[in-house]
Amino acid sequence: MADESRAKDAPLSLEQIAQLLPGTGEIMASVGEAWWRCAYAARGGNWELAAYFARRVRGLQRKLAVLRPKYADDLGEFERQLVAPLLSALDARDGPTFERLYASATDRANELHQKWAKPYIKWVLPDEPPKDLELGPVEETGRG
Repeated sequence: MADESRAKDAPLSLEQIAQLLPGTGEIMASVGEAWWRCAYAARGGNWELAAYFARRVRGLQRKLAVLRPKYADDLGEFERQLVAPLLSALDARDGPTFERLYASATDRANELHQKWAKPYIKWVLPDEPPKDLELGPVEETGRG
């Protein structure tokens, strides 16, 4: 019986696995969601949550650089010049620096959309914060 189940579950080819991976659109939709949440968490004073979402953006963009190598140089530069300093501002709980870097990063992302022949994609921060998370400061609770 074990041999019959193996026949049904034949290994996937590399081509099949590649077809299952998310595309650029799916990854960038997740980036936009995390970027939105990052801004409102920082503005609400939930610095740890904002940093979590900034790191999420960084991680998603690193995956995109592997899946779509043509974007790798621009994504690496974006991380070094904008995301890393933005994370430092969040760690320092420096709202004004965060806001400046966030605006610069958003502008640069939209410039990159233009560069990569996607001028129809212009990301803007939604007017409303996400409603499914506590975006204000969260008291630390001791774990004992």
